[in-house]
Amino acid sequence: MPRPEDHSPALESPARLAAVKAAIEAACRDCGRDPASVTLVAVSKTFDRPAIEPVIAAGQRVFGENRVQEAKAKWPELKAGFPDVELHLVGALQSNKVRDALQLFDAVHSLDRPSLCAAIAKEVQKLGRQPRLFVEVNTGAESQKAGVLPEEVDSFLRACRETYGLGIAGLMCIPPFDEPPGPHFALTAKIAARNGLKLLSMGMSADFATAIRMGSTHVRVGSAIFGERA
Repeated sequence: MPRPEDHSPALESPARLAAVKAAIEAACRDCGRDPASVTLVAVSKTFDRPAIEPVIAAGQRVFGENRVQEAKAKWPELKAGFPDVELHLVGALQSNKVRDALQLFDAVHSLDRPSLCAAIAKEVQKLGRQPRLFVEVNTGAESQKAGVLPEEVDSFLRACRETYGLGIAGLMCIPPFDEPPGPHFALTAKIAARNGLKLLSMGMSADFATAIRMGSTHVRVGSAIFGERA
């Protein structure tokens, strides 16, 4: 069986998808979890429709994009053809793109500031629908990254709920690339647990097995499925 870390273009994306799914199932078995408790988000950023359609045909139904504009250019037609597909925004969301995002995405993994909460709350009232929302946690306190600092997440969640009337589904984190991810996943899971949040968006192509051991419910995997990006 091909390994999920084999990103060779010679290996077709359906085979890479199967390898990733097998690796997720193995990680779940190793820690006594039901594989159905982990949602694979296939991150299709920078890949066009011809690259995405074989992955849909292979049975994948949850996809992630980083940019609203890129998603708008390719996903409405794809979703029309495959209405059971879910689309998740896994990148940063600008406040002026909130309306488009709420119309297109089923989940947003990057809620990180009061101004964005206010913009989302306003559009939720207009549109009458709210995607699942994940608060992004900057577990490494990295100045170049978005996200709420760990010590501020509890108060931010209270504001989301009480000030803006937003339901929060879970937390998301991206550990520093040069540190072991496990402690960052564990910290995020601890914050989620004390705030009664059930969903954890943690883990990417290189570390999703570790994230699953730490309780991740959504793993965001791109290159291990689609191959290396240009």
